[in-house]
Amino acid sequence: MLTFTRHAGDRTDRISLDLETLVIAGWAGRDEAAIQHHIHELAAIGVPPPSSVPVFYRGGAPLVTQAGRVEVLGPDSSGEIEPVIVSLADGLWVTVGSDHTDRKAETYGIALSKQMCAKPVGTVLWKYEEVAPHWDELQLRAHAVIGGERVLYQEGKLSALRQPLDLIGKWTGKDTLPPATLMFGGTLGAIGGIRPAARFEMELIDPVRKRTIAHAYDIVDLPVVS
Repeated sequence: MLTFTRHAGDRTDRISLDLETLVIAGWAGRDEAAIQHHIHELAAIGVPPPSSVPVFYRGGAPLVTQAGRVEVLGPDSSGEIEPVIVSLADGLWVTVGSDHTDRKAETYGIALSKQMCAKPVGTVLWKYEEVAPHWDELQLRAHAVIGGERVLYQEGKLSALRQPLDLIGKWTGKDTLPPATLMFGGTLGAIGGIRPAARFEMELIDPVRKRTIAHAYDIVDLPVVS
């Protein structure tokens, strides 16, 4: 069960969600050069190119978590900041999330790798209708703690990614998602390349309304025993 604080206009409330469907949009960039950059950085670690762009992967709904600690098998996973669309009974909402992925497994099966790690998301929601007019101005920023040092890992505007309704339409053929569905909306290139970290910190920044959704989690590598 996920729990969110929702902000719409001057109203704030709390809601719990029993998530039913998790969808992860891959290669969802708007810029062909940026898409090729992400494909090439994944190819550098052995991940095959996609069959089409964008692509939509299904994941088990219980993978989505709001915990501040994620346990993974071995040292080969990494975080990936993304805008996240959450469909509720009263419409679409927005938060931030990390498509945390096992990169070793990704080299021989992307769909499989999506099932191997928890998917952390924030605890705050913004009404999509309130940010839609300036969606392209929203910003993603992620920091990672690597080797004991906190570094800027990803940063950029959502203008680099496809609009939510574009992704939703390509997946459903409609302009909305079924209630209790959560969709990850694509990511930005990693500064310095994809690599594992001990901690992942992410922010979705709204410079127009001057507010931020932030979430962070520690990554604990479990031993691989054969």
